[in-house]
Amino acid sequence: MKLIDHGETVLLVISSELGPGAGDYLAAERLRDAIDQRGAGHPYRRALVVSDLAWFDTSLFHESPTITVGGPGVNSVAGRFGAELPTVWTDREQVVIQADYRVGPQRAALWGTNSAETAAAVDAFVSRGWLDEFLDHCWRFRAGAFA
Repeated sequence: MKLIDHGETVLLVISSELGPGAGDYLAAERLRDAIDQRGAGHPYRRALVVSDLAWFDTSLFHESPTITVGGPGVNSVAGRFGAELPTVWTDREQVVIQADYRVGPQRAALWGTNSAETAAAVDAFVSRGWLDEFLDHCWRFRAGAFA
């Protein structure tokens, strides 16, 4: 049985230095729950939290829609995405959302100057509709296949 579908399962990448209870980890869990809820029980329309080291070490992950949680100073995938993704929203340059849905696997980077600001980036991504837009790009072409 496969565990992920590279077109539908969203990877949430956090720093490998973080453990359960860390601010960025908790923010990623909230984002995972929001994605899982929108997946409405479909087996692959969900999110998995993985470390930045696991993402780099697993080439198959590179094909999956990916959202980094945490800044480029702690999350090496966010560091890579930060140089590639345009900024779609910022608040006082302390809370940043970067995203690109146009070509290839969907990518987003949610971060702040500290874990509280990163949590604010995750909250804004969900509440302002960017999560729904991201998932629409991931899931829209397959929606009719499972109806």
